[in-house]
Amino acid sequence: MITLLALRNLAHRPLRSLFLLFGYSLGVGVMIVLLAIGEAMLAQSRDEKLVGGGQVTVLPEGMDIEVMKTGGVGGLFFSIANARFIYRQLLASPRLARDVATVAPQIDGKLLYFRAHGTERTVRAAGEIPSHSAAVDALPPVITGSWSDDDGDRRWATPTPEELYTSIDHFHLPPKNVAHRESWAEWHYFNVLSSSGKEWAFISYIIAGDVRGTQWGGQVAVSVREQGGRTRRFTANVRRDQVHFSTDSADLSIGTSSVHLLGDGRYSLTGAARENGNGAPLSLDLVVTPAPNILFPGASIAECADTEESCAFASGYAVPGLRASASGSMCIAGVCTRYDGAQSYHDHNWGVWHGVSWDWGATRAGGYTLLYGRVAPPDSVGTTQPFFVYLTDSLGFRALFRPHEIAYEDGRTIEVNGREVRVPSRAVMQDARGTDTLRVELTIEDAIGSDTRTSLIERGDAAGARRILKPYFIQMKGRAKISGRVGGSPVAGEGTGFFETYR
Repeated sequence: MITLLALRNLAHRPLRSLFLLFGYSLGVGVMIVLLAIGEAMLAQSRDEKLVGGGQVTVLPEGMDIEVMKTGGVGGLFFSIANARFIYRQLLASPRLARDVATVAPQIDGKLLYFRAHGTERTVRAAGEIPSHSAAVDALPPVITGSWSDDDGDRRWATPTPEELYTSIDHFHLPPKNVAHRESWAEWHYFNVLSSSGKEWAFISYIIAGDVRGTQWGGQVAVSVREQGGRTRRFTANVRRDQVHFSTDSADLSIGTSSVHLLGDGRYSLTGAARENGNGAPLSLDLVVTPAPNILFPGASIAECADTEESCAFASGYAVPGLRASASGSMCIAGVCTRYDGAQSYHDHNWGVWHGVSWDWGATRAGGYTLLYGRVAPPDSVGTTQPFFVYLTDSLGFRALFRPHEIAYEDGRTIEVNGREVRVPSRAVMQDARGTDTLRVELTIEDAIGSDTRTSLIERGDAAGARRILKPYFIQMKGRAKISGRVGGSPVAGEGTGFFETYR
């Protein structure tokens, strides 16, 4: 009877019946979708890999949580770059020691290729530090045997000073197919400021040229400057068979000169060079001690894969000794200058330098230490990248700012190869990121210049290889004053630093 009534009603009012049937079907479909979403959300809430087993999950800004498990454009290749820096300088840093009990770094779903007996298989791999995962109750069940931290886990989480600096200060090889490989250069750079603040030295240990081939060598370059006075330049050029470096070590020897990383994280420097022009001998014997936690872990400004694909530009930079002290001696023609805990700095550069220019500075400002910079590759004419300003205090990384420009006031004049060049007397940059603000004011006390169209001693670009609009490389010394607020607290300080730009 019910079937007959339904058929009669459908025949009598077909449009109304079809409309009601469509509405009923739509309601059932919506209910099925809602139930499916609810089941998926319940499954995700029970997934320890999604939340890391703890109370807080740290994700990159802009990460779409909804696609972390379901895929999509926002979920492709999800990873956190520089994870060890985030672990050591942010989550597990002394700054958060009272608030963060344990940090358990993990990587999940990494695509790897496994080859055995001529067969290749794709596998999904995961990695974690067993003791850390166990501390947040996120260690996977072990069916048999045991799983505990090995030496690799220890080096990642709690490296010794020597292991830490080796990991960011080792040497590199140029990518196989990078352009202008003959302009490849890599160097250790140190500067040392006298106790009076009126004399300083720039010290570079450089390898330059195509180190994969035969056309390369080493150089020790030292510039000694008296504020407002003369600059004395000392160099020693060494054949490649007398240069020794390693991609697994920070150690470098160039003839009788060397940089050696000691077991406690200090750098032992020895050097011998002769003054350009008159041949006066220089010798140095210094120990540079980086301050704990105050470092820039390194970044590839432009990175090339080591494949056969062409690559236009590669560059990298690390600062193991953003705030350091130096002790020892430097002797010129038998007259020695002693240093005892002098203000110092150490960084490491590598890349191709064909037509490259930059702005850079590193300075102390009271209890803070600041690093800023911007690199302009040869193809960057007409475009500008924002600066990075990296701020640290005694506990390590404090904040990162990205001012768009630095406002120079060219109020000084120096002479470079008989030509007058206008150079900065002051500079200001500022930025606001949310509620954090920073203003940096530089007062230049001294400046020297080099014409990059002539032979260089500070880097590997050969004479005639320059193709930049501003050919004069300007090195400056001065005072920096910072002000602002970070994390709701005021930031202020003043100190001495060194800065570079082009004119």
